[in-house]
Amino acid sequence: MKTAVIFWSGTGNTEAMAKAVAEGANVEAVSVSDFSGNVADYEALCFGCPAMGAEVLEEDEFEPFFTAAEGSLSGKKVLLFGSYGWGDGEWMRNWADRVTAAGAELVGGEGYIVNEAPSDDDLAKLKELAAQLA
Repeated sequence: MKTAVIFWSGTGNTEAMAKAVAEGANVEAVSVSDFSGNVADYEALCFGCPAMGAEVLEEDEFEPFFTAAEGSLSGKKVLLFGSYGWGDGEWMRNWADRVTAAGAELVGGEGYIVNEAPSDDDLAKLKELAAQLA
């Protein structure tokens, strides 16, 4: 299954998560600013973004990218992940709602979130979730 792992990270926490997801999916993780592919060409997509501001996706790079990609998600498997430092995960619930409204199948439930830095257990769980995409 052709899979992409696309992420944005400010502190490195979501990047560490993306690398674990990529390892589990046996692909490379690519930052959103370096992604040059077409989302429509993939059967499975793994998106990583931390909560920013008032529990929203990063607004300068990731949100515009994701908004443009939403129309290509129907029928695809999608894994969402990210880190946060405050709040209760509202950004992830809203993001998951957008993905399902676009017609995608969410892998691993609502999305995988961690407070601050991911633990070794978190990284292992993300590898397992990514392996389910195959």
